[in-house]
Amino acid sequence: MALREVRKEGDPVLRKECRPLKEMNDRTRQLIDDMFDTMYEAQGVGLAAPQVGILKQIVVIDVGMEEPEPLVLINPEILEMNGECTDYEGCLSVPGYQGQVSRAEQVKVRALDPEMKEFELTADGLLARCIQHETDHLHGVLYIDKVIGELEQPAADEEAAEE
Repeated sequence: MALREVRKEGDPVLRKECRPLKEMNDRTRQLIDDMFDTMYEAQGVGLAAPQVGILKQIVVIDVGMEEPEPLVLINPEILEMNGECTDYEGCLSVPGYQGQVSRAEQVKVRALDPEMKEFELTADGLLARCIQHETDHLHGVLYIDKVIGELEQPAADEEAAEE
């Protein structure tokens, strides 16, 4: 298990455009494994390569559902967006805050898998939100750029909120 440092808001790498990945190699496979380890350790559901300081178009996602299994999206491109849903989002690069963001309820994305084979996926709900959030990272956009209203600091749980 190898953990990478998650870059925080204010780090200039988070505002840069990422380059498409042209070929898979052992170093990139290790990066993907490290990204999953880092995401799970931080209890996140998605992580983009620039969040660990790498300006490549790589995203890992695991929203905790059986289908699809944990996803790797290389050079993702959102092809279609349908509907709209406003909900709270947070980000490992903006710890301790959340905010309401409007996103498409359903997306169709084209990407490459770790074998560099192209695939398309249609997703809705949390997975669709996560794909949009992480794809934004690849273009230097943070969710805080899209927050409706103010950022909030969520209570740890109901009891903590009452104390």
